[in-house]
Formats: sequence, structure tokens, C-alpha cells
Amino acid sequence: MATRRLVYLDHSATTPTDPRVVDMMLPYFSEVYGNALSAHQFGRKAEQAIETARITIAKILNCKPAEIIFTSGGSESDNLAIRGAAWVAKQAGKGNHLITTPIEHSAIGKTIQQMVQVMGFEQTIIPVNKHGMVNCDDFAAAITDKTIFTSIMYVNNEVGTIQPIAELAAIAHPHGVLFHTDAVQAAGQLTLDVQKLGVDMMSISAHKFYGPKGVGALYVREGIELLASQSGGSHEDGRRAGTHNTPLIVGMAKALELAYHEYETRIAHYQHMRDRLIQGILERVPQAELSGHPEQRLPSHASFVLNGIDANQLLIHIDLKGVAASSASACKTGNPEPSGVLLALGYDREAALGSLRLSVGQDTTPEDVEYAVNAIAESIETMLKFKKVVVVQG
Repeated sequence: MATRRLVYLDHSATTPTDPRVVDMMLPYFSEVYGNALSAHQFGRKAEQAIETARITIAKILNCKPAEIIFTSGGSESDNLAIRGAAWVAKQAGKGNHLITTPIEHSAIGKTIQQMVQVMGFEQTIIPVNKHGMVNCDDFAAAITDKTIFTSIMYVNNEVGTIQPIAELAAIAHPHGVLFHTDAVQAAGQLTLDVQKLGVDMMSISAHKFYGPKGVGALYVREGIELLASQSGGSHEDGRRAGTHNTPLIVGMAKALELAYHEYETRIAHYQHMRDRLIQGILERVPQAELSGHPEQRLPSHASFVLNGIDANQLLIHIDLKGVAASSASACKTGNPEPSGVLLALGYDREAALGSLRLSVGQDTTPEDVEYAVNAIAESIETMLKFKKVVVVQG
């Protein structure tokens, strides 16, 4: 094998912060350090920076600046959207029924599960097909006169499938059902135009598009009332407590601005690297099957089911070769858990233990792809040889 190198193919988990974003943030750590709610000039400078960031993000989302709520990330945005809107609707007597899918991020799935188990809500989990796609007819059939809220993710984080969000939202609205989408994976790679998408609420997180960790945003359409999920100060029009993190908010706006200013170049690169990666894995690894939708998938995202391969063991092997990737199967001591997403797509338990996600980035090169494909193929060959030796000796 070629000389060992470091290849990062886990951009769906997080991205490095763009140096231009870091440069933009730096003054707000030690020079413009006032609390944005303070009336003095130090606070006013911080407030101005935050409101400028809000305007920047609002332009990209094609919404009003007042419809943007700054949060600590995608998980908080999801929690605030679901609990905040559903509680208000339930208290108003509009119903208590929620709709979601079995492939949502845990920030959605576990939140709704808690609301059902503890807070008196009901839910319907609509199925997805073998590619992880929601059927619009299934969604329409799930709506009842008690349905108040639905959350369907824009792009699945494990298999990269893009959902028909605009069509689904159009089905929900005539019934008075609020539609939220977790767009954490989509931000920076797909349109975030909320008018075209037709969503009522949308979550994003900066560290997925070369911004800093620990900051996100929630779009909330004007007129939707939210019950705050945190008690405390009256930040974000009383919808969130806690002092604004000015540097990170400024950084998120800059990262999102760069992502869409350089959109065509980035997407062309992502797709080229992704397609080379998919082709290489499918040619070199007989056990590999592409998971997720073959066409309606995120530009940077390649995911596979490796039949008969323990994905967590594979990750250790390729990490030793310098390749960073991820698996959807949770590795618990002595008790590996299969990917719930792959089970929902119809894979059996053994296959769902063999998930591999490879996600490319701005700096991924053809040489990186070639090295990673070789590392994965050789590691699997080594694992299979060892398995045969163990069987023979046993």
C-alpha cells in the first residue's frame, strides 16, 4: 500500500472551521466583548454584530431577520421547535398528534418519544422505502384532525437521502399542521429558501458547513408562537435564555455566506469526489452495497452496507491507516447495536451492523479518494482472511 497519509472522510459528522470564519470571529472574543443586551456602547457593538449576522442568514433563507432564532446548535433548535410549537398548539386545544419518520436524528426521535411517554402526546411514525424516502401518500394518510405538528428531516445523516420537503409541507398546510425540518445536513449543500421549501420551521448547525461548533439557528415563520424550552433571560424575543455567543453567531453567518457564495464550485467538487468514492468502493469491495437513494442524495455523502463485515472493526482498521470515517451501528461493549435507520430501510440486523459512511469535503482530493478506497478494500480483505483462519482453527 502507498505511504500512510491522513484522509478525513467524516464531514457529515463535522467540518473544520474555515480560516476566514476564524478571522471574522476573533475580534468578538477580546475586543467586542459586550453583552448584546447591555445598553452601553460595548453591548451595542455586540448587538450590531449579532443583528448583522441575523440579516445575512435571513437573506440566504429568504425570510425576515426576526424569523431567525440563534441557538447552541441543531439539537437545541430541534428541541425548541418541537416542544415549543407542540405545547402551544396542545394548550390551545388544537390537538396532540405528532408525525415523524423512523429515520430522524435522535434530537427529533428522542424528543418526540419523551413527549409521548411523559407529556400526553401521540405520534405516528410513517414508513420509508428501501432508499429511505418518505411516500407523500403515506404522509397524507397519517394526518388526523388531532395532528398539530410534523418533523421530517431534509437530508438523512446516515444514508444521505433527500426528502421531498416542499411536497410534504404542501400536504400538511391545508390541514393546519405545522411543518418542521431538520436541515442540519442540508445547509451549505442544498437550497435553504424557506419560501420554496414551504416549511414553518427549520434547524441548522454551523459546524456542518465550515463554521464553529456550539452554534445553530432555528427559522420560525412569523406568527408561530413558541413556548421557550429554557427559563431565564429574555433573549431572542423571550424564546431563548442565555447570553448571546457573539463570536460564534458572527462565525456561523460568515460560514453560511461563504458556502452559498462559493456554492457552484463546492457542489461540483463534492459530487465529483463522492462519485469517484462510490465507484471505487463498489469496484473494489464485492461486499459493498450503496445505501440510501442512488440519485436523490447529498452531494458530499456516500454510504454503504458491507455484507458480512463488522463496520466498527473496519473503522479501527482504516483509522490505523489514517482514514477517518463513521458507522451508524452503535458500538457498546460486547453488545453492538445495528443502525436503526438501516433497519427502517428493510435491512436485517446483520446487514445493519455493516454500515459505512464516507463524506467528502472541500479539501478532499482524488489522491485521498484513491488512498481511502485502497485502505478500505485491503482492510476488509485482512478481516475476511482472519475470519477464515478463526473458523478453520475453531
